[in-house]
Amino acid sequence: MKQIDSARFGLIGAGNIGRAYIKAFSSCSVAELVGVVDADARAAREAALRAGCSAFDDLRALADPTLIDAVVVCTPPATHAAISCYFLERGIHVLCEKPLALDSESARAMLEVAAHNGVILTMASKFRFVDDIIRAKSIVASGIIGDVVLFENSFTSHVDMSARWNSDPAVSGGGVLIDNGTHSVDLMRYFLGSVAEVQAIEGRRLQQLPVEDTVRLIVRTSGGIMGTIDLSWSIQKDQDEYVSLYGTAGTIHVGWKVSRYRRLAGGEWSVFGDGYDKVRALGAQLDNFGRALLGEERLMITPEDALASVEVIGAAYDAMRASRWVGIGAIGPWPEEPPLAATGTGS
Repeated sequence: MKQIDSARFGLIGAGNIGRAYIKAFSSCSVAELVGVVDADARAAREAALRAGCSAFDDLRALADPTLIDAVVVCTPPATHAAISCYFLERGIHVLCEKPLALDSESARAMLEVAAHNGVILTMASKFRFVDDIIRAKSIVASGIIGDVVLFENSFTSHVDMSARWNSDPAVSGGGVLIDNGTHSVDLMRYFLGSVAEVQAIEGRRLQQLPVEDTVRLIVRTSGGIMGTIDLSWSIQKDQDEYVSLYGTAGTIHVGWKVSRYRRLAGGEWSVFGDGYDKVRALGAQLDNFGRALLGEERLMITPEDALASVEVIGAAYDAMRASRWVGIGAIGPWPEEPPLAATGTGS
């Protein structure tokens, strides 16, 4: 196969997140968008016009390794497994939006299809690629704040979900827990490692949805660190940070507009970042995936990470229904992604 110096992508789904990816592609160094697919032909044409690429209303027309090397799947969660496997079986790599799947059985099946066909499948998780999150991880690793004792995360904002697919359990698999909670679980694992057990408590359904709109998770890692995660579509917590880590020697706050840390209470705060930039994070994610296809770097989000996010969320739903702690079994090891060493079909 011919060597390539950039990865050609198809975008499956021209909704809100798909449009954000189109903006992100414009700044990517190794990822090129060549086609957009949407069941709504008009939406596909409008998105393709913005992106300067081809439009399709049937994903079968794009599923050709001579046209693309990879796809980004930005469709509702209930379709992730079928669409991802369709492309994986044709030798096309897949970056699938979160949640990877609605249940762990489907997620494992997807990963098995990828391994069988020698292609890469991973889950999109944009917060892993936020500059401030990466810097905060380095600060934790340096020992500046000592041993981490408590992790806190909050994704809460008042959003009317009554007419959105995210609140249709047949399409989304659940409510705010599987939606925003997938990010939360992945972030906690990024900082602290594997999760051992979880408890979940549902709040009042203020929007009268058929799914949960407010949830608090209490999590314990395999290393004994405790975490709390607040998720809601119905309340707005007025706080500047969305991730906080409290250690024996200091504190880190990762914020929407600025991030900072300090050693011990009363010390001076040191600023280390300028906040959250969604499009920049998506672009960094695309470049990491593209470079993995080219054999230039490892995936930041591994198959184990993708599967773990699904399994922890599944355990959280079990815990919420049973009103008790639920343990999470060991995950992996999963086969390494295939060594591609800068190969591809290339036109």
